[in-house]
Amino acid sequence: MVEIRFAQPDDREFWYGLDRHLTEEEFACKIKERRGYILLADGNRAGLLRYNLFWDNIPFCTMLYIDEGYQKRGYGRKLMTKWEQDMRGRGFEMVLTSTRVDEEAQHFYRRLGYRDCGGLVIDVRGYEQPMELIMIKEL
Repeated sequence: MVEIRFAQPDDREFWYGLDRHLTEEEFACKIKERRGYILLADGNRAGLLRYNLFWDNIPFCTMLYIDEGYQKRGYGRKLMTKWEQDMRGRGFEMVLTSTRVDEEAQHFYRRLGYRDCGGLVIDVRGYEQPMELIMIKEL
């Protein structure tokens, strides 16, 4: 059985086991603003999704992560579908996400109907990484 719900304060330990990029302050904001989801598989926390609003008006999935033991079972698709439905229900007509060009996630997102729409190159010393591929989907 799969359940998807908004993140709660008691999800903190699980969250930080998968997502080490979010500050404590932002984690609190995700809970307060309901911009973080937890996926439970048979009652166990198995994945998370967080988002923000790009340009303050376009939902942007900033992290989708399924715990290693639960990957390749369709849970990522279920989280994205739930998030997209929620965004459509709130009146949004498109959503964004991104992934590094050297990661396999771009193929997953394309299967969900996302298409490439740009890229971000981060070349500041100490923060260098392969290009971030920005992807878009019409809802």
